[in-house]
Amino acid sequence: MSHATDLLPETTPTAAMIRTLGLIAMICGVIIVAAYQGTYAAVQENKRIAVERAVFKVIPRAKSIAEYAVSSAGELKKLGAGEAAPTGSIKFYAGYDEAARLAGIAAEGAAKGYADTVRILFAWDPAAASVTGFGVVAMRETPGIGDKILVDAEFLANFPLEAKPSDDRLVLAHEIRTVKHGSKTNPWEVDAIAGATITSRAIGKAINDTAQTLVPRLAPHLDKLKEKS
Repeated sequence: MSHATDLLPETTPTAAMIRTLGLIAMICGVIIVAAYQGTYAAVQENKRIAVERAVFKVIPRAKSIAEYAVSSAGELKKLGAGEAAPTGSIKFYAGYDEAARLAGIAAEGAAKGYADTVRILFAWDPAAASVTGFGVVAMRETPGIGDKILVDAEFLANFPLEAKPSDDRLVLAHEIRTVKHGSKTNPWEVDAIAGATITSRAIGKAINDTAQTLVPRLAPHLDKLKEKS
């Protein structure tokens, strides 16, 4: 006569299950790490190329670029292509024309938009002490609304924006800020797009947050940057 326990399925010991799951997790981890390491260089190179193209777009007269970083102490350092800036430093790109003369400075900025962080690259003209334009590096704003910052003629007419260092060279003489549509009265203000105010504000803040620190730090180095080294 068979016992009731004979009808029950055999159970896998807990320890064996844990070992199996652990092995699977380890194999998956190895695959993920290998895939990351195998594609990291290509991803970084693609990012570098994308930023380089953006630099040439925002500084149309540039035929070549050089990468630099300026520290919180105001020290200037030339970087290799794609090299990260030292901690506490701001990375920027110096664009040079056919005669190897400085055509403009480009730097990245970022600020929270409507859907996500808006990352841009803006151009600064040292001779005119103004931001001459910008390009989007990455954003996820609502199509047909947030992306008007790229095509709206009135919004693009905000540029150039005044961006000169204060007399003490600690900050900008005037904060770059976005104002309500139709209320711009100063050359350092960004007139927002009606219906896309949040994205418009993100552009103004992204430029201001970087320029407030970068422009004053660059002031003592402009003569050195005028000719490509």
